[in-house]
Amino acid sequence: MDPATRDFWDARYAAAEGYLFGEAPNAFLAAQAARLQPGLTALAVADGDGRNGVWLAQQGLSVTTTDVSPRAVDKARALAARRGVALDARVADLATWTWPEAAFDVVVAIFIQFAPPPARDLMFRRMAAALKPGGLLILQGYRPEQLAYGTGGPGQVENLYTEALLRSAFADLEILHLASHDSDLDEGAAHRGRSALIDLVARRP
Repeated sequence: MDPATRDFWDARYAAAEGYLFGEAPNAFLAAQAARLQPGLTALAVADGDGRNGVWLAQQGLSVTTTDVSPRAVDKARALAARRGVALDARVADLATWTWPEAAFDVVVAIFIQFAPPPARDLMFRRMAAALKPGGLLILQGYRPEQLAYGTGGPGQVENLYTEALLRSAFADLEILHLASHDSDLDEGAAHRGRSALIDLVARRP
């Protein structure tokens, strides 16, 4: 694990009052509840301090959640304990983590735009490979127009998503939903205000 990356995210989670991105799930993820069923297995990629992984567990899914920050993972475990759900929360550097293959019914990736293009492309391939046949990928991120809003996300345009980029990256999956929109976020201190968003739901054949 890159110590500088770990220390950067540890410091961000330590400085936050409460939970950096709030305790409620991402709104787009919560809107996909009808696609989820109790008993499914799920992977929450780079889930920070656990809001999305814990919500998935509350829906009855068996959830593995990862983050590079030990402090964030500790907070995720604490949130799960308060909500009375089980959560397999792991400290993981996604560049070196041994990703399970064909292991999950659902892979959730919400605002994971910390990776530059080469690392992102590899991560996207591993996310798709982690899905079981018929498994769902649920992803939300920022578009390049987000730089003008400045209400969250990375400052590097190359880390942001377009519809063409996602269609190409997940060309082997069946696209069920792909939409660009500008909407208001209220997700803790880090994601708040008008935002340029892109949503994806895709299924592994």
